[in-house]
Amino acid sequence: MGGFFGAASHDDVVLDVFFGVDYHSHLGTRRAGMIFFDTETGFQREIHSIENTPFRTKFEDDLQSFHGCSGIGCISDTDPQPLLVRSHLGTFGITTVGIINNAEQLIEECFSAGGKQFMAMSSGKVNNTELVAALINQKDSFVEGIKFAQEVIDGSLTLLIMTDEGDIIAARDKVGRLPVLIGKNEKGHCISFESFPYHKLDYDDEYELGPGEIVRVNADSYETISPAGNDMKICAFLWTYYGYPNSNYEGQNVEVVRYRNGAIMARDEAKAGTLPDVDYVAGVPDSGVPHGIGYATESKTPFARPFIKYTPTWARSFMPSNQEVRNRVAKMKQVPVPELIADKKLLLVDDSIVRGTQLRETTEFLYASGAKEVHIRPACPPLLFGCKYLNFSRSTSEMELITRRVIKELEGCDPDRATLEEYADPDSEKYRKMVEKIGEKLHFTSLHYHRLDDMMESVGIDADCLCTYCWNGKE
Repeated sequence: MGGFFGAASHDDVVLDVFFGVDYHSHLGTRRAGMIFFDTETGFQREIHSIENTPFRTKFEDDLQSFHGCSGIGCISDTDPQPLLVRSHLGTFGITTVGIINNAEQLIEECFSAGGKQFMAMSSGKVNNTELVAALINQKDSFVEGIKFAQEVIDGSLTLLIMTDEGDIIAARDKVGRLPVLIGKNEKGHCISFESFPYHKLDYDDEYELGPGEIVRVNADSYETISPAGNDMKICAFLWTYYGYPNSNYEGQNVEVVRYRNGAIMARDEAKAGTLPDVDYVAGVPDSGVPHGIGYATESKTPFARPFIKYTPTWARSFMPSNQEVRNRVAKMKQVPVPELIADKKLLLVDDSIVRGTQLRETTEFLYASGAKEVHIRPACPPLLFGCKYLNFSRSTSEMELITRRVIKELEGCDPDRATLEEYADPDSEKYRKMVEKIGEKLHFTSLHYHRLDDMMESVGIDADCLCTYCWNGKE
């Protein structure tokens, strides 16, 4: 997906930006970059591939050449960035997070409006951040340009711009699908996707942008230059999976929400009489663990770690673009504790089931290690729709989702929208059959998904402010 960090200070910000960006490494594994501004020497920029080398290692040697009291950087799981652009608005650095579903249409419209060229990447495609810059440059100010870009883009756009005066302009997506936060210390300000990086860098919470809000930040202050809108649709999956445990969005801590989510799952199963008799509850590492702790605590079942994720060298398993590599990494990094598996009945809580491949292999290796039963409890509802607002995964088709493959099998054809809505209803017969079939295919002893209404309860903010498109298809 990607994330960013920026800082403006009376002191040099190179190390702050370096460590701030590094703390966003859980959001992507493809590209990363930083750009700094100094009043005497101007801009300095570097972009590197981080597919085989962590951000910190890749950029460590560049630190000596960087200097400046303003800087921005990013982890990008899509195109190389940040970019340095020269236009009638001045020279500026820009980094973006989001997705542009209508990129080709917008490129053609730029040509029709008098644009002559874009720099093509090796794939022949246009860098989305360059496209955003081109859209912004069609207007007479950054505010007008950003609002124009956000209006014409089908998808989402959150960004940072660093001007040739050293100011940083931050804009949150028009309905706030992702967070943008400002921190403050005695020397200046920072802007971040996650909150915990700037806490570690001795910044205090200062401000959280509202949906569509645009702010200008410098060492001395921040000011809103375009007010927030009234409608928000922040991605609920941030709390379920993607957000880092230490982070807070809209006042709700990720780890606390996950505990609460797991507890609500167990509460509801107890009411329905479907709590299985198991020896241990476990969470699939890492993001499933807090959900599992909440489930175990509420159900009064011992929590255990029957397998451990070997983290020193293995990155997030679904990030590699090659499915065979993803599967192999997922298998290699899970190391069993046989004493907690053999002859045991286990209940595993995972953050979600996407393709199902990895969880099936996890289940199979637990059976191979002597487990008697393996019950699965995803901490969110079945994923039925690919995200159209954020680059959450590298799926090329919704048919990669285990739910969609099973639905096609049950229906005998590709379902229409009305049929998919029936499968999204947890009280429907179609939903029951889908869950039953998924459990059979993945060799689970039992499978119960979390309900959407209960998951939203766990987040703790108004349900109308949450984006739930991937589960129910509602925009």
